[in-house]
Amino acid sequence: MTETAAEPTAALRARAEIDLGALRANVRALRARAKSAAVMAVVKSDAYGHGAVPCARAALAAGATWLGTATAEEALALRAAGLPGRLLCWLWVPGGPWREAVEADIDVSLSGLWALREVTAAARAAGRPARVQLKADTGLGRNGCRPGADWAELVGEALRAEAEGLVRITGLWSHFACADEPGHPSIAAQLTRFREMVAYAEERGVRPEVRHIANSPATLTLPETHFDLVRTGIAMYGISPSPELGTPADFGLRPVMTLSASLALVKQAPGGHGVSYGHHYVTPGETTLGLVPVGYADGIPRHASGTGPVLVGGKWRTVAGRVAMDQFVVDLGGDEPPVGTEAVLFGPGDRGEPTAEDWAQACGTIAYEIVTRIGTRVPRVHVNEREAG
Repeated sequence: MTETAAEPTAALRARAEIDLGALRANVRALRARAKSAAVMAVVKSDAYGHGAVPCARAALAAGATWLGTATAEEALALRAAGLPGRLLCWLWVPGGPWREAVEADIDVSLSGLWALREVTAAARAAGRPARVQLKADTGLGRNGCRPGADWAELVGEALRAEAEGLVRITGLWSHFACADEPGHPSIAAQLTRFREMVAYAEERGVRPEVRHIANSPATLTLPETHFDLVRTGIAMYGISPSPELGTPADFGLRPVMTLSASLALVKQAPGGHGVSYGHHYVTPGETTLGLVPVGYADGIPRHASGTGPVLVGGKWRTVAGRVAMDQFVVDLGGDEPPVGTEAVLFGPGDRGEPTAEDWAQACGTIAYEIVTRIGTRVPRVHVNEREAG
């Protein structure tokens, strides 16, 4: 066996480089799309895998005026890191840290009476009113309060709590099911239902600071849905919410994350040699194999076995055989790059590297999942933290 080696370097096993300059530019592009509506930077799930605190700071610096998280723990962590301004958290279960959220001036989303009752109890204990937003289920069938009697009851009880000084109703909101599918009939139906549910609440005395339903795809393509605030998640990270809507470049966006690793081994292999578990790949002839030291424990989809694209030495290679827990192999076709050579799994595509969308297509999933699942063993390296000049 022969293998090649490079001079010793300080290269990391793997790294996810996060371009905060690109993120700021994306936020500005989304602000331009939103026109008079404010922009919420959604930083749930560690900012879709990009690092919540630095991404939140960059988004606020670029003009976002709200932050959004799914869980209370995510929201409280942002406050603990000193992030200011308006912050909405929308995924609650009974017994959650309501009082901590009230005391941290976090807007909490309510979809049912049980949540309203828990947050009013927390407000009494904290000695200050809770900021609450009422979420309407306009057709997604997920979180949110159903129209009709349920909505009437929630609005009525929230107004009574507001009259007692226990809550301040700061928002009315909902979420689209199919905004990433242009022309889907549910879009118009949900928008009509949202307007009706907002009108009902306002007729009874609700005076919200913000009304919002637009997610990333609606922000990009449905200006009639913008209302007072748009919630930009995946688009902020430079990924199109749907290939059918257009590429990131079509919307003036740039992917923020570049995922790379250093080749851990380069070796010759004869023809007919099985590669990785199950020998689902067998070398077609004498070749060289490169070992990429990341695997499904790092968030590389096992579904990418035999399909995932990787740029090595300026050429696209494909995952050879199965992705293992900590590593996978690429067939280098006889090339012998030095050990330590960079293998780029995905990035903006400027250097000919694959994109997160390419990986999504290879795995039969969406680019959201590709970036969000990158695990904690892969360090995030944030670059361009300050504006140039």
